[in-house]
Amino acid sequence: MKAHDGMYIGGAWRPAAGRDRIEVVNPADEQVIAEVPAGSADDVDAAVRAARAALPGWAATAPAERAALIGALRDVLLARKSEIAQTITAELGSPLGFSEMVQVGAPIAVASSYAELGASYAFEERLGNSTVLLEPIGVVGAITPWNYPLHQVVAKVAPALAAGCTVVLKPAEDTPLTAQLFAEAVHEAGIPAGVFNLVTGTGPVAGQALAAHEGVDLVSFTGSTAVGKQIGATAGAAVKRVALELGGKSANVILPGADLAKAVATGVGHVMNNTGQSCNALTRMLVHRDQYEEAVSLAAAAVATYPSGDPTDPATRLGPVVNAKQHERVRGYIAKGVEEGARLVAGGPDAPHERGYFVAPTVFADVTPEMTIAQEEIFGPVLSILPYEDEEDALRIANGTVYGLGGAVWAADEETAVAFARRMDTGQVDINGGRFNVLAPFGGYKQSGVGRELGPHGLAEYLQTKSLQF
Repeated sequence: MKAHDGMYIGGAWRPAAGRDRIEVVNPADEQVIAEVPAGSADDVDAAVRAARAALPGWAATAPAERAALIGALRDVLLARKSEIAQTITAELGSPLGFSEMVQVGAPIAVASSYAELGASYAFEERLGNSTVLLEPIGVVGAITPWNYPLHQVVAKVAPALAAGCTVVLKPAEDTPLTAQLFAEAVHEAGIPAGVFNLVTGTGPVAGQALAAHEGVDLVSFTGSTAVGKQIGATAGAAVKRVALELGGKSANVILPGADLAKAVATGVGHVMNNTGQSCNALTRMLVHRDQYEEAVSLAAAAVATYPSGDPTDPATRLGPVVNAKQHERVRGYIAKGVEEGARLVAGGPDAPHERGYFVAPTVFADVTPEMTIAQEEIFGPVLSILPYEDEEDALRIANGTVYGLGGAVWAADEETAVAFARRMDTGQVDINGGRFNVLAPFGGYKQSGVGRELGPHGLAEYLQTKSLQF
């Protein structure tokens, strides 16, 4: 795979300050496909300085002009869609069809939404005898995960640019090649030098340096709750803003009268997509006692339709998890589920292939709310099915975790589903199979994070308020 041996800083590719390198591994065959620089605090400092220098000019650029450049960026991403999808499949392992439709298709749609929002957003308003101005917060340090390596970048960079902020991006070390392609697209789109900067590196070194840098005004991080707490503490000590999209343990609640077959099949697909590596994957399926065994049988049959293997093969629906550490982690959770007494009805801890970081699609029944697999984020293709007695019991189970990122409710009618969803402690709830909306705010309650991404709410994260009194 093509890789830049440098950092994109100030509108050009520059040599890294040090000699350390990160190997990029294809998780499907465990082969090294590229190397990128492991950035240091010096690289981060250079990138932040470039972003700070570019800030006055970019903030003063007319919103419509900024929006037009985001539209140009969208057009480049669209033109290079196939190349980007192949790169994501190579370094992440997601099936190529999923990479094209979701991993690249969704961020193109998000970029398009900000090309429109950036031009129409009301950056000032009149309130009584005051004019209220919404101004860019400044330099944004964006730290993104590997599970959606383009979408997570676009979901931060596009609204930040629309707001008039400049950005330094530190992508996940597992998927830096996608970030480098994004930097190429930024350059090709004609976005001014220093407005966007890229430093590849590890979290403890480059990520920590970016979060702690005094020249960064806001840290936007997506990843684990544990790391989010550290970043929040670092940023809080410097009195700088944070936007944190963290872990999840989402509940898929199927109420009596719902279309059980559709609800189970959709729920299983939600868990299997991206090999379960989604923070809002519906990994807890809640089913009434009267329909429980039928739901278990339907789920076991559904996972059988997700063959794993070479992610470039059109027949493959389930790729590997991203790396060896994640491979062992997910299989360890499966073993823990068996140990704690859950009934294994599909899959298991044994690796389905001799090579590659593959995990068998797994379904557990007879799961109780206190079990580890019902409480902790697994981040793999593992579904737990929990029985409930009535709606109050279902609500107690659904809300009974430290997380509150996503969820779903299925019912015989929309009114019943909405009434239940209103009582869920979660930031986004799908109603009877509701579809992804690029304008809807995404973010969590409780330990699932602070702030929102996407749409006008996502743009507001990068603005600060000034009032003029007359």
